[in-house]
Amino acid sequence: MCADSVRNDKLPESQKLPVVTTAKESPIYELCEGSFFTFPYKDEQTRTVCLKRVIFRSTNIFGRGTTVVRVECACRHCLPNQCNWQGKELVLKLTFPSETRVSESMFLDRCKELAQEFEDGDEMCVVRGSIQEELKPLSSLKTAKECTQVFCDIIQCHHWVRKCAQIFHRAVSEGNFMVRERDGKKYGVLNDWDLAIWINNEHDEPTSLIRTGTRPYMAHEQQSVHWKGPHRYRHDLESIFYVMLLSVCLYSNPNEKVPHPNTKRFRYEEWHWRDDEFLHDKKTSIVHAAPFTPPVSPFFIGFLLWLTELQERLLLGFVHLKIHITQAAMQEARQPNKLPTFDMETLGGHFSCEQIAMILHMFNNEQLTTHGLEWQKSLERSSRNQQQK
Repeated sequence: MCADSVRNDKLPESQKLPVVTTAKESPIYELCEGSFFTFPYKDEQTRTVCLKRVIFRSTNIFGRGTTVVRVECACRHCLPNQCNWQGKELVLKLTFPSETRVSESMFLDRCKELAQEFEDGDEMCVVRGSIQEELKPLSSLKTAKECTQVFCDIIQCHHWVRKCAQIFHRAVSEGNFMVRERDGKKYGVLNDWDLAIWINNEHDEPTSLIRTGTRPYMAHEQQSVHWKGPHRYRHDLESIFYVMLLSVCLYSNPNEKVPHPNTKRFRYEEWHWRDDEFLHDKKTSIVHAAPFTPPVSPFFIGFLLWLTELQERLLLGFVHLKIHITQAAMQEARQPNKLPTFDMETLGGHFSCEQIAMILHMFNNEQLTTHGLEWQKSLERSSRNQQQK
């Protein structure tokens, strides 16, 4: 249900959406409630939706300006009680990526194909839109157990997409952690693939798009003035860590923020408006803290073990990276042809999916639901490695 280049040339002037043409221009546009939006659909057809309330507009996201608005089908050719969108809560998502970027729909289509197989500078920009079922935010969750399962689902989704579909998400944030409810059960959904790339093409991206994501949740290395890429698998995992950290320390429950008892200010509030230098310093102090004691609110106290163990894996990985750099420098002076190797994607295996799986598959001594063979294989590999040590 995706339209790559949204067309509104047949709409009245009052209902048209202007197209952003350069990356320097701000994606400012008006969405008029009650107006109609027509776009290409399957087999050279078009579909029309009636615009309702805008429910999201991005502010501090590198790489695009995203708007999500509720819509209803308004196609004249749809017969009563026969529309395939009838009864669904739909949203129209508009983005303004570089026209050279692969569209989000291509990544999603590839994932759908694989899921069926497994059964388990200035840059010109275009407007891209997609119609999809409305997902719910994390604030729709009711219990800590629901929250843990959603986080577990999302990390599994992220691992599967990287392992099987060979895709990097690159834009992990709280706003992209969504919830789908089916048959009374709630599932975590990793949403928004506008900044995703094929792993094999990660070095072919335009330089202006190397640093991607939402500032409060970006990996600390990416916010260093010295960082030049590439985006690595562990950067997304570190972003997931920050989403979890801010969620369970900033909120007293999934729907209510709690201020600091002394300052009366919300914890990590300034992360949402301070610059990269500030965030790099704050996150570096967290990654290298020993011990790490996050101010988890009572409602989310079960997350304390998750956070401390994730931070411990990060710290251990960077300690070994520093050791590797020192050893490599010494070795280069003696035997430059026999330099030691180090897995930069997972910090020498210390911050890998297997390690994360062993931490997140249990909560309060209760095993969470796993989906698919890949995640189960990660658990089994990690279990075997621990037994061998």
